[in-house]
Amino acid sequence: MARKIRNLFDEHSLERIRSRVTRPRGESPLGDFMLGGVDGVVTTFAVVAGSAGGKLVASTVIILGIANLVADGFSMAVSNYLGTRARQQEVEQQREDEDWQIKHFPEGERKEIREIFAKKGFEGDTLDKIVDVITSDREVWLDTMMAEELHLSETSARPMRAAFVTFIAFSICGLLPLLPFFFGTGDFDQTFCASTVLSAATFFALGIGKGRVLGKSPLISGLQTLGIGGAAAILAYAAGYLLHVVFAA
Repeated sequence: MARKIRNLFDEHSLERIRSRVTRPRGESPLGDFMLGGVDGVVTTFAVVAGSAGGKLVASTVIILGIANLVADGFSMAVSNYLGTRARQQEVEQQREDEDWQIKHFPEGERKEIREIFAKKGFEGDTLDKIVDVITSDREVWLDTMMAEELHLSETSARPMRAAFVTFIAFSICGLLPLLPFFFGTGDFDQTFCASTVLSAATFFALGIGKGRVLGKSPLISGLQTLGIGGAAAILAYAAGYLLHVVFAA
């Protein structure tokens, strides 16, 4: 995998190392942006495709699209906030439980620390010293148990940021399929084609962005995201068309 040119000497300076350790970055907002962006385009273009299949007029597309954009964007943001907050509360609860165990049965928790580092290959006096140093500081002891035993991180969950990024991505990306209907010529078929192209470009761009950030192939990532969005659009169009056939008969 190709990597961008990096100054590893500078990245591993004592100042940079201390900064990363003291202020860990936590989870990237990329996942929240992708979640909101892709769902935003899917939601509003589903309205567009369903309306096209159901032979509805442009004004109906705008009304339904904006209503879905506002309601679903808010719902997505709140849901992501609640889900992220739940993970955060789980971490807090587990930390409280570990603290309680250290207080009421310290010897058992010392055994766990010893076992953890014994599995890493430490033994003898070195292992004894590691156990003594870690268990001499309660916060270090707790941090070690959280990271090594439970594999939970307190810095990874950021509910407000998750909700904000999701809502912004949903709103911006979700608005794009509707733009041709605001500035269209009045011909529904032409406007629908413009919306389709714009939606496809947005799906592809989101995938490319994800690929670049993750160091994956931008083309493959873009095509994958485009494929997912295209499948959702086809389903929405088919549903609208079938409903039109059933109720217009």
